[in-house]
Formats: sequence, C-alpha cells, structure tokens
Amino acid sequence: MQKDLIYVTDDDPGIRELVAEYLGTQGYAVETAADAAALDRLLAARLPQLVVLDWMMPGEDGLSVARRLRAQPGFPPIIMLSAKGEDIDRIIGLEVGADDYLPKPFNPRELLARIRAVLRRHAAAPALSAATPARIFAFGPFVVNLDARSLTRDGNEIVLTGGEYELLEIFVSHANRALSRDWLMDQLRGFERDPFDRSIDVRVNRLRKKIEDDPASPAYIRTQRGLGYLFVPRGKD
Repeated sequence: MQKDLIYVTDDDPGIRELVAEYLGTQGYAVETAADAAALDRLLAARLPQLVVLDWMMPGEDGLSVARRLRAQPGFPPIIMLSAKGEDIDRIIGLEVGADDYLPKPFNPRELLARIRAVLRRHAAAPALSAATPARIFAFGPFVVNLDARSLTRDGNEIVLTGGEYELLEIFVSHANRALSRDWLMDQLRGFERDPFDRSIDVRVNRLRKKIEDDPASPAYIRTQRGLGYLFVPRGKD
C-alpha cells in the first residue's frame, strides 16, 4: 500500500528532522524543504497529499507561499506552522488558504492528529459506477457537483480551497437548517479545539467572498444571531 506523501517546509533543521522522523514512524512518507525554493523543486517533481508549511522563513515567507499555491486548482491541503500564536495570526493563516494552523512550540502528536483530520476531509470520494447519477446541487447562478468537488457560476469554475469546499458541501447538504458554530467545527476539524475558537467565522467569510454578490449582506449564507449560520438556496426573497 502506497504511503501518503507529506512535504515539511521549515527553516529550522531540528524541526524538520523531528517532524519527518515522527511522521515516518506513523506510516507517512516525508520529504523536507528548508525554504520556498526547495519546496517548489519538490512540487515540480510530485504533488504530495499534504504540505506542512512554516510561516516565518527566509526569502518567500509561508503566507506568500500558501497564497501562491492556493491559486492552483486542486492543490493539496496545507497546515501552517508559526511561532506567532495570537488569534489574529491564526486568522490570517486561514484567510490565505491554509486548511489548519498550529502554533509553535507544538506536540508532534497534535500535529499528527491534525494531519489525519485534514487528510480524512480530503480523502477521495468512493468510486461511482457509470449508472450512479452525479450529486449535483444548484442555487442561484451556482452549480455544485458533490462528486467532482467543483463549483461553477454560469458555467465558469470557481476555485475553492479544500476547507472552503468542505464547508460549502456541509451547507448544501443541510440547506435551510440552522447550524451552530460548534457543530460546524466538529464536522470540519474532528479534533480537540479551544472553546473560543472562532476560525469557523473566518472560513465562512472566505466562502462568502466567493459566492455572495455582497458579502456584507449575504443572500445564501446567513448569520443566525446567537447560534451560527443558515444556508438558504433561494437567496434573497
């Protein structure tokens, strides 16, 4: 059975060695890079299943790398590492397209748990027979193909990150139902989190920017005060 491949990019050789050795004992194939240029060389040879990316690196920093890689349709998930532990830093990391964020110093077991959770969410959908109809959901000018993991507007593809797509799939699968923030986070992350974690709001805002004509006055993803969110396929009444 082929092992999942993970690229670990960090300018600290000690962290690279520690993470690579630990993930290797857990059944993953791991290659490391000291900076963005080295990561690009790895990516040119083969795409991995996941990238672990340090925020603060010499040359091109992790935020710039994540933003650049996220512009490529179908790019694998990214977990951002950073010595910056403030909430605003985590929010920025998510806004540029990281699927998760882990502050330094970290326990390798927690990184492993997050890697497993992210990979579960991005696992390939089960193979479908030719006779199985595609799961297609339309709202407004948008069409979501749940099997192809694609979103189009008037026939034009809209590029989503893995996290954005997972959130959209949850919304369309639970249309017209109020969904709490805690429930959404449980569906998206699948591991222990801070009870005051507000990263779900960041993910919702990112998705709104791609499907709402006016993200400040959303027609589809509406805020339910004191609860969470409600996806309304019909849009504005």
